[in-house]
Amino acid sequence: MIRLRPLVALSAAFVLASGGPIAAQQQPAPPPSTAPAPAQTNPLPTTTAPNPVADPDKSAAPAPQQSVAPPPAGQSAVGTPARPTLIEKAGEPGDVDEVTLPSKPAAILSGKTKWEEAVPNLKQAFARIEADLAKLGVAPAGRPLAVFTRTDDDGFEFEAMIPVAAAPNPAPAETDGLRFGTTPSGKALRFAHKGSYESIDSTYETLTAYLDAKDIVVQDRFVEEYATDLKDGTDDNLDVNIYALVK
Repeated sequence: MIRLRPLVALSAAFVLASGGPIAAQQQPAPPPSTAPAPAQTNPLPTTTAPNPVADPDKSAAPAPQQSVAPPPAGQSAVGTPARPTLIEKAGEPGDVDEVTLPSKPAAILSGKTKWEEAVPNLKQAFARIEADLAKLGVAPAGRPLAVFTRTDDDGFEFEAMIPVAAAPNPAPAETDGLRFGTTPSGKALRFAHKGSYESIDSTYETLTAYLDAKDIVVQDRFVEEYATDLKDGTDDNLDVNIYALVK
């Protein structure tokens, strides 16, 4: 894979042009209602007797219990807010957004993998973080991220992160390699990838061409934020935010 290697030689800075929102089309007003006003509606005649006085010596029959079906796999229960991405507004494929990444407390696990084993090893790292957070009683508060700290022809080194509302205080002893820190922050360019992980190189090629054309200098690390669950390399419903951190 050639994903991050062409970005090492890029230099200089740029100004990103932004466009205005598309005006929403006005909908025509609905026709006036012909239904009679409540005061003009004829009430139905009462055909049942009033409720009898309850007998204090008799207990009311319990109402039958209704079973609640669990939500489908991968879907949050109704009323449970989804974990937010670092930038609230979603990106569109083909667009480049200039954003400012906030610094969020996060649980972090370092690892390394070969390119062909990237998806299963990243999934395993996120699962380990989730399990350790559950043991500590700390709830995740954001989407999983992978920070690529070093890449070569064979593979890459990374830091898997899951944002949390607040790190435990005092911080627990480092177990299983898990530690607490913060997510990358500051000025960044966001490139949205929608499609399989196997096809993500095309988005990185777009990123490389854009940075080269604009002579933009970026840091030697890149961030992938998985707005949808990372399942396998062929899942076409994958939604990834790629952040290039500007120097």
